[in-house]
Amino acid sequence: MVLVGVILLGVVLLLSIAYLFLRERHSYWRKRGFPCKPNPSLLFGQMQGNGSTKHAAYVTQEIYNYAKERGERFVGYSYFFMPLVMVCDIELVKTILVKEFSVFHDRGMYSNARTDPLSGNLFALEGHEWREMRQKLTPTFTSGRMKQMFGTMLQVAAELRKHMLTNIDRDMEMKDVLARFTTDVIGTCAFGIECNTLDNPDSEFLKYGKRVFEHRLFAVVKMTFAMLFRNTATKLGIKVTDADLERFFLNLVHETVDYRERNDVQRNDFLNLLLEIKNKGSFVEQEEGHTAPNALGMTMNELAAQVFIFFVAGFETSSTVMNFCLYELAKNPDIQERLRDELNRAIETNDGELTYEVVMGQEYLGQVVNETLRKYPPLETTLRVTAQDYTIPGTDHVIPRNVGVQVPVFAIHRDPEHYPDPECFDPDRFSVEECKKRLPYTFLPFGEGPRMCIGMRFGMMQVKVGLVTLLRSFRFFPSAQTPERIVFDPKSFILSPTGGNYLRVEKI
Repeated sequence: MVLVGVILLGVVLLLSIAYLFLRERHSYWRKRGFPCKPNPSLLFGQMQGNGSTKHAAYVTQEIYNYAKERGERFVGYSYFFMPLVMVCDIELVKTILVKEFSVFHDRGMYSNARTDPLSGNLFALEGHEWREMRQKLTPTFTSGRMKQMFGTMLQVAAELRKHMLTNIDRDMEMKDVLARFTTDVIGTCAFGIECNTLDNPDSEFLKYGKRVFEHRLFAVVKMTFAMLFRNTATKLGIKVTDADLERFFLNLVHETVDYRERNDVQRNDFLNLLLEIKNKGSFVEQEEGHTAPNALGMTMNELAAQVFIFFVAGFETSSTVMNFCLYELAKNPDIQERLRDELNRAIETNDGELTYEVVMGQEYLGQVVNETLRKYPPLETTLRVTAQDYTIPGTDHVIPRNVGVQVPVFAIHRDPEHYPDPECFDPDRFSVEECKKRLPYTFLPFGEGPRMCIGMRFGMMQVKVGLVTLLRSFRFFPSAQTPERIVFDPKSFILSPTGGNYLRVEKI
């Protein structure tokens, strides 16, 4: 009985400590005099719907609207037990992403390359390590390098068309089809490997790529702890990458690199460019008469981490953009027909040849893709952390060092102040004339400033090649399973439709 009493006392003590700790975390902004969202949940803060019944995009939009309704430029809230400041004022967004980049240069992601090699990627790296890696990688994403990969991408797109023709007699779940297409594109352009996931949906590439974006509560809590208590997490050797996922990608990269170096294989792909940096210490880009500064090479694990982030960032985000675009085109047949007509006209004007310049230069296609990115930005939030205590301009409010500052991309894109009737899909919002009227920094699908997405050109090329291939050969219509309104899957970090995207497809 004494032992039972001691155990119960210990449990009560631990629960009391946890309760006091969480209550203290949730009063973080109130004690500092910040405007803040009231009534946080003890366990989830303001994210009580996140991960179970409601996607984070909806939660952050509610917080954003709460602040805007009260005329606040910013608001403090609790992301689980991590304090964040959400920025609602566009001038303040510009200040954080660009003007004060020296203070807000890091994302606050946990990175520990020693024990978690794949976490040492460009997206998560910070400070000097990030600058060095960005400098090394920037020449690999020029328009000249994209043109070199364009032919390879067209070959995969031809396989996509064949797959569609084979399965056209029934309603098609486009989310899955497009994920397989982008997996094949990234596998070829990043690794030089033919994944063939269009014919083999059980591909390990696809399985492990999807795993990265799964929203599991334990993974979220682990990452939140690692971001909040970084030194402790580093000392404990916490890994945010699952062991089997790490093993798959490290083995794949090591085997591919070993084969290429032993057989002197040269390909126009991302891995080949990284091998040049690894082995020669620098990469020379002569496309526009510029030479990249000399830089140190990279280790095999650093190389693997960059290939990993290129893969996971490129396959799922691009496929969801195409997926949402086809959904909107199916619901708006007039826009679909106009786009198809303009694509065909542009290709005919170019003697019937589909080239990089035609795909990337077609104006209305760009407007349609941008409107899709406005309504469905793959990442609903951009995060930065303060490198030092920072006083918000025009106020006495100080954001302490190492605290996260959130730019709510999804909420800004759905703000009627910037985009009237935001639920309406209207590509003409992105005509040259309309863009000139709109405030800068209200369109942020790739972020902005020095840390904006380095792979933007590749992602846009992949999306446009896929759409051009599909729209030239097929018409898309809503099916009986097509929802009237998209609901985002709470189990996914990025914006992804619950239940997939079933469309009726007809061959032209």
